[in-house]
Amino acid sequence: MVKFHTNHEGDEGFVVKYFRAKAALEGSKTVLGDLEAAGIETQTDPHEDSVKQVDRLSNKQLFYQNIDYALGMFLIYALTLSIFPGFLYENTGKHKPSTWYPLVLIAVFNIWDLISRYFPLVELLKIESRKWLMIATLCCFLLVPAFYFTGKYGDQGWMIFLDTVLGLVNGHLTVCVLISEPRGYKGHEQNALGNILGLCIVTGILSGVALDWLWLIGKKNAF
Repeated sequence: MVKFHTNHEGDEGFVVKYFRAKAALEGSKTVLGDLEAAGIETQTDPHEDSVKQVDRLSNKQLFYQNIDYALGMFLIYALTLSIFPGFLYENTGKHKPSTWYPLVLIAVFNIWDLISRYFPLVELLKIESRKWLMIATLCCFLLVPAFYFTGKYGDQGWMIFLDTVLGLVNGHLTVCVLISEPRGYKGHEQNALGNILGLCIVTGILSGVALDWLWLIGKKNAF
């Protein structure tokens, strides 16, 4: 067992020491150096099983327990990057993009993506149900045919509208997934889960960029 001896020389220092001590008690070894640097003396019971101190779920277990969150993050960014910015800049069909039109579309997406990241601050707009998060994510793929037919038959107003919707769902769902991931994990398990979700985001981005080439391949035939 790890014992901590702290001195209360300041509220700010005490808060920092408290959370560092909490992390160590949850099994984190990497924080012990920080504890000593902060003036907290640690004593480890030599008779205690050291494996028990750092017992935690493996990355594989964390992934399978949260596979819906991981899949959601992957799908959100695979969808977004398959449309933005490639389709918006190159494949706007009969709209005959001028120099300003693609820039407006990209600016509109970024603005609404930023604004929508604050939507979960409103309790009524926050989605915490794992079931509804996945349903909302899958429904977003209706944007793919919507963009296709708007580029082929719609006007610029409809394209800007869909661009706004894409920015809204990307920012809003991203934040909802990240703030709704299951509680109850230890500090180092939460860090590992965050890394897993981050990896899913990067994988989704790479997949979306690769899928973006499909618009270019079918451009001549589509429009």
